[in-house]
Amino acid sequence: MVTIATWNINSVRLRMGQVERFLSEQAPDVLCLQEIKTREELFPHAAFEALGYTHRVVHGQKGYHGVATVSRIPLREFSRHDWQDNGEARHVGVELLGPAKGLVIENVYIPAGGDVPDREANVKFGQKLDFLGRMTRWADALDRPTLILGDFNIAPLDCDVYDHKALLKVVSHTPVEVETLGAFRDAHGWVDLGRQHIPAPERNYSWWSYRSYWREKDQGRRLDHMWASPELARESRAHRIVEETRRWDQPSDHVPLVTEFSI
Repeated sequence: MVTIATWNINSVRLRMGQVERFLSEQAPDVLCLQEIKTREELFPHAAFEALGYTHRVVHGQKGYHGVATVSRIPLREFSRHDWQDNGEARHVGVELLGPAKGLVIENVYIPAGGDVPDREANVKFGQKLDFLGRMTRWADALDRPTLILGDFNIAPLDCDVYDHKALLKVVSHTPVEVETLGAFRDAHGWVDLGRQHIPAPERNYSWWSYRSYWREKDQGRRLDHMWASPELARESRAHRIVEETRRWDQPSDHVPLVTEFSI
């Protein structure tokens, strides 16, 4: 069994203590982090080394964005795509070399898209849609077992948000974003593991604004995802949301997802 996790940590250096706790309690074989907000040379390599995560691939930048994949299983860097087309560190792919040899894990941090869901009025929203378009063209050519995961910044289903009608004009749940993400899904026949194991309309949130969570309002959205190519999806055995991390001191606004595979 190989266990893979994903977590938008919202600054790995600030929250390294929480990462250590998560790794000690959940013990995934591989952890993919988004929004690490640091350059590779300042990444806390020693802390991961001490925890047994001796294999690491980091694509970072100063103060913003950034992704990293850490593992107890040998791996190699497989790809880096600039789907944002502006040099931001939002993707890194790895290939596992030990157990599950040959499995490719694509770690991605899709742009949030700003506040206005209009390409003409908001450049960031257009960049988000274009990012998804480039990902879709990439997925058209895939020919091997692949897991793509991370912060997609889109809640695709009506039940993936606390109030579907209220959020139809709010970036992350607008029809154009859902449609564009759907085109990406169809390009490779991706299987949404979150909904394979926690079927709609069951609650399945992974993000809450800090303000609503402090008010103890369950106004969540399912923005984080783990999608598998069809042959890999058949090997997934369990999937869970580690929601208790939101109750830790100074938490990320996202919580980790964990999937187990019999490969």
